[in-house]
Amino acid sequence: MGGFGAVAHDRNNGVCGDATVLQNITGRWGALVLAALADGTHRFSELRRHVDGVSERMLSQSLHALECDGLVHREVLATIPPHVEYTLTEVGRRITTPLLALIELVEEALPEITAAQVEHDSASQHAGSLGEGYRGPDTALS
Repeated sequence: MGGFGAVAHDRNNGVCGDATVLQNITGRWGALVLAALADGTHRFSELRRHVDGVSERMLSQSLHALECDGLVHREVLATIPPHVEYTLTEVGRRITTPLLALIELVEEALPEITAAQVEHDSASQHAGSLGEGYRGPDTALS
């Protein structure tokens, strides 16, 4: 196994590497789109309502990337007007299952995460009032 990033994205021949696929899945909108599709087939407008805060452009780009990666199937129905439906592929379902578990773990840990953020912000503000600044992860505030 070459590891993530072993194959770079080459726009000339359309090859997407590991890092690009991982970014499409774990990016802000990709993860939320996959989670929304976990409960079944949805039309674009339904997905837009499910994925709070996403613009039409970002939803369209995310769906296109996930379709390119083989995680989402796009079907154009021959109706008047035409309807487009999106559903997870088998690979998309396999990837979405642990993704949903991760989302659930984050939601369960949210009170602890929020408390840690408040504590960090408070410590940073206190250090700033002493004329100290954040110097990086490997340096301590004195």
